[in-house]
Amino acid sequence: MPYVLIAPFFILFAIFGLFPLIFNGVVALRTWRLDDPAQDGWAGLANFERLLTDEDFGNALYNTFGIFLLSTVPQLLLALCVAFLLNRRLRGQTWFRVSMLLPYITPLTASTLVFLVVFGRDTGVANWVLSVVGVDAIDWRAGKLQSWVAIATMVNWKWIGYNALLYLSAMQTIPRDIYEASALDGATAWKQLWRITVPMILPVVIFTVVLSTIGGLQLFTEPMLLDSNPASASGGSNGEWQTIAQLIYKVGWKNLNLGYAAAMSWALFLIIVVVAVVNTVLTNRLGGGKR
Repeated sequence: MPYVLIAPFFILFAIFGLFPLIFNGVVALRTWRLDDPAQDGWAGLANFERLLTDEDFGNALYNTFGIFLLSTVPQLLLALCVAFLLNRRLRGQTWFRVSMLLPYITPLTASTLVFLVVFGRDTGVANWVLSVVGVDAIDWRAGKLQSWVAIATMVNWKWIGYNALLYLSAMQTIPRDIYEASALDGATAWKQLWRITVPMILPVVIFTVVLSTIGGLQLFTEPMLLDSNPASASGGSNGEWQTIAQLIYKVGWKNLNLGYAAAMSWALFLIIVVVAVVNTVLTNRLGGGKR
């Protein structure tokens, strides 16, 4: 009976998870062009070998990791600090906790379009704030670093609150006695955060690190909408912020080269697995875990 109850999950996973993964792997080993069916056939590892010398793939990989670092690291650190503050006695505590979900429930397209106004070159709020402190206006689409910062800001705004609530739910399970005892021993709030809270919520921290790694390396909507011509999927005039997910879309559905796009997809999958494992081990070690 227990196997019957859990069977629907595994059946759906096999149909919508495992089968597309295997089928994509088969496509990656073939030459499959929708605009030239005559070239269809077995390609072996040729598509993967092409990735090693493809400048567009290298540029997209560089952009993806740049945006990933600017978004994921500050996002999780800020979420941890916000959760730690929300776990303390505050006036309007419930209101603050609920408000953390507002960015998460806002449709991604809507929030991204608002940020496009914020990061406008001539009339954007971001440039107005910079002008107040004496900094010249920035064209947020003109270079890699400024476009990465703009995209990372959109990502951080959306996910900090969500991750903060995950951390907060884990912090609620830590007995108050431990904090009170540490306070009597002279521990500051900062020491309590890193010596007590983080080690005791480490499984949740690792969970968010893995999820953030998966999401950050598959970034698609924000960089697409930052472009003045999203349909091109070019990530700027010279690919300043083109991510791997954008490049896969462009190669597969604009250049109609499904075989090569599938190889990129598998390469991205393997990169995500490796980075997620490395991040998990590092987080575990930094948090005081022994495994």
